[in-house]
Amino acid sequence: MSDKSESPKQDRPIRDVHIVRFGDGSLRKTEDQVAVEEPLEIRVVFGPKDKRKSKSLSITMRTPGHDFELAAGFLLSENVIQTGNQIESMAHVGPSPDQHSEGHGNTLLVELSPSVDFSTEQLQRHFYMTSSCGVCGKSSIDAVMSQGYQELKTVIQVPAEIITCLPDRLRTQQETFDSTGGIHAAGLFGSEGNLNSIREDVGRHNAVDKLVGNELLQSPNRTPAKRKILVVSGRASFELVQKALTASFEMLVAVGAPSSLAIDLAKSFNLTLIGFASRQKFNVYSGFERVRFHETKDS
Repeated sequence: MSDKSESPKQDRPIRDVHIVRFGDGSLRKTEDQVAVEEPLEIRVVFGPKDKRKSKSLSITMRTPGHDFELAAGFLLSENVIQTGNQIESMAHVGPSPDQHSEGHGNTLLVELSPSVDFSTEQLQRHFYMTSSCGVCGKSSIDAVMSQGYQELKTVIQVPAEIITCLPDRLRTQQETFDSTGGIHAAGLFGSEGNLNSIREDVGRHNAVDKLVGNELLQSPNRTPAKRKILVVSGRASFELVQKALTASFEMLVAVGAPSSLAIDLAKSFNLTLIGFASRQKFNVYSGFERVRFHETKDS
């Protein structure tokens, strides 16, 4: 089994396909590029050294690549682990490489430290709460609060002019989106607007998990660094707010709209939530004190 260092060779996130294109009243055969989407099963090995068990936790549809980061971020967001050093090793297992275009199987085996107190029953209940957040908002927020998340302190203050620049700075680094037009991005920025890292995936939540997982594996003795801004290319959902809280990010900036439950959750833990961010404007839904304005005008 490998350690936690993923192979530098990544699956190609783009596939060439033959299509028929209609335009200007005519048809022509050509090629197009699409984002790759494949399932990833995350399995964990856990328990005391003399009583190890294996459990399948999740199957997610993702863009192959950065799978170790995806698994690490997922395990943190689901409160299975709190630090990266609670993961002993990770390895791709399952189908032989020749059944896949770029060499990795679609099952990832994560071996947890024997010290990790892991309850499959508790995790299954949490999965239910997460999946049903659109049905029962109060229960979902209560489920998040029961995991022991703390209200975020206000450490950073970000000028409004920097916030308006973040979507464009994220967009210019979206290489796979440039080729396919069909993939989400999540970027991690410093309070001065500098881009620290970016990940792309067909799933918004996967892109964030990869980003958080990268932070976690880079600093295995602690949770992801604070004082950073999470920027996402789409809307801000309850789940993305939850992942931002798990990683202790103080600010979540979305190009799209937030949901009502995302706003409620952000307010509950004092996360700065910003939506409809663009060059000209943005809306602040919670955590107003972290945004620095040189001039304010009454509406």
